[in-house]
Amino acid sequence: MKENKYDEEKFFAKYSEMDRSRNGLQAAGEWSELQKLLPDFAGKKVLDLGCGYGWHCRYAAEQGAVYVLGTDISQKMLEEARTRNLVPGVEYQCAAMEDLDFPPESFDVVISSLALHYVEDFAPLIAKVARWLKPQGELVFSAEHPVFTAYGTQDWYYAPDGSILHFPVDRYFEEGARQAVFLEENVTKYHRTLTTYLETLLQNGFALQHVVEPQPPESMRDQPGMREEWRRPMMLLVSAQKKSSSQ
Repeated sequence: MKENKYDEEKFFAKYSEMDRSRNGLQAAGEWSELQKLLPDFAGKKVLDLGCGYGWHCRYAAEQGAVYVLGTDISQKMLEEARTRNLVPGVEYQCAAMEDLDFPPESFDVVISSLALHYVEDFAPLIAKVARWLKPQGELVFSAEHPVFTAYGTQDWYYAPDGSILHFPVDRYFEEGARQAVFLEENVTKYHRTLTTYLETLLQNGFALQHVVEPQPPESMRDQPGMREEWRRPMMLLVSAQKKSSSQ
C-alpha cells in the first residue's frame, strides 16, 4: 500500500511549520539551483508529480505555461495548494503518481520536487513519464541523494559530547525501503543508487542534460542546522529531455 504520511494530522502540522511550507520556493535550499534547470514554460503543458503545496505549479503558470496539472496523494497538501497557489491555468488532482494515466504525448514538461524517493518502483513510473511527454519534452526532478538515503536513519553519527562526527553511508547497493525519521516521525522512503536514477532515464529514451548535487546558498548558511549541509549531499537534481523518434 502506498504510504500517505502527509494526511496524518501530527505529521502534517509539523510539515506546515517548515520554512519551505510557510514561505515557498525562496525558502527551499535547492531552489536557486533547481530554477536553473527548468525549461522555458511559455506555451507549455506541465505535469507536476507530488506537487505538495503547489509552489512549482504556480511558478510554471507565472512563467507562461498554458496548463499545469499538479498531482499529489495527500488531500491535505492539495487543500493548501488550492488555497495558496490556485491561479489561472492550474488544476490539482488527488492521486498517487504511480496510479496516474494519460494519453501519449499529453505534456511538454514533467516536474517533480522531492517526491520520487517515496516511490517504490521507479522504472515503471519513468516509462510512463516518457510516454506522457511529447518528443523533446523535458523531465526535471529533485530527489533525496542516494548518499542521504543509503543508510536509512538520515541522521549523523555523534560524539559523546553531542558534536557531529560524520554521516553514515551503508548498504548503498542494497536498493529498497528504508525506515527514516523525518520531522521526528517514522517515514518509509526508498533508496536507489545514482546508477539506477540515471540509467533508468537513458533506458527510457531520455538524454541527460544536467545532473546537480546542490549546495545550500550562502544566504542560508547561518540558519539553524544549515552549516552541516555542506558536509554531505542531501539532494540530487536531474534534467533530461525525451529524444525525438528520429534520434
